[in-house]
Amino acid sequence: MRSLLVISAGLSQPSSSRKLADRLAEATRAKICARGEGTRVDVIEIRDLAGELATAMTDWSAQTPLLAKAKHLVTHADGLIAVTPVFQGSYSGLFKMFFDTLEPAALDGLPTIIAATAGSSRHSLILDYALRPLFNYLHASVVPTGVFQAAEDFGTPEGDRIAARIERSANQLADQIVAPRDRVTGIAEDFSNQGGRPATALSKDSFIPLEKLLNGYEK
Repeated sequence: MRSLLVISAGLSQPSSSRKLADRLAEATRAKICARGEGTRVDVIEIRDLAGELATAMTDWSAQTPLLAKAKHLVTHADGLIAVTPVFQGSYSGLFKMFFDTLEPAALDGLPTIIAATAGSSRHSLILDYALRPLFNYLHASVVPTGVFQAAEDFGTPEGDRIAARIERSANQLADQIVAPRDRVTGIAEDFSNQGGRPATALSKDSFIPLEKLLNGYEK
């Protein structure tokens, strides 16, 4: 059973951020199930943690049970979908506050989809200039395809393009969750007995001798 965690920073109820998060979660769940794995989906609505987040940021010794439960879900997740509305050209303050309260290594290597919603498509670059740098700093394994949805996209051909991006990002996340790849520092990976997937450990035979690598450059 795989654990998929959804974090939504939408403020209204229902919110466009939560709607997009649910679409991403359902698409990812379907992709994981198609790979023969079950999926449990947990959802964190950051607005429900607003009071405890303010307390935690000003008094680290205070009791914050809801926040503690949310942190536990992050620690035990196999995959993450993080969605924020755009405020003042970037992610919301509550969204950032939540990730500011996590332990430094909480997201290390965690497969992650980043997504955002806004009233206008002019904010679409938030994925690359705000969200991706944040999650790269936190050492999450962010999938290549992020998803941005503007209010003007609903019921338009642009909405069809977003649906395609949802499917693509969900597929990328499912690939990482079901077949996680260990980070390695070697030049080559051992694909033996893995059906084409990297092994979790490298044997000495999996490294290419330096002289063989340089052979093509000899004159």
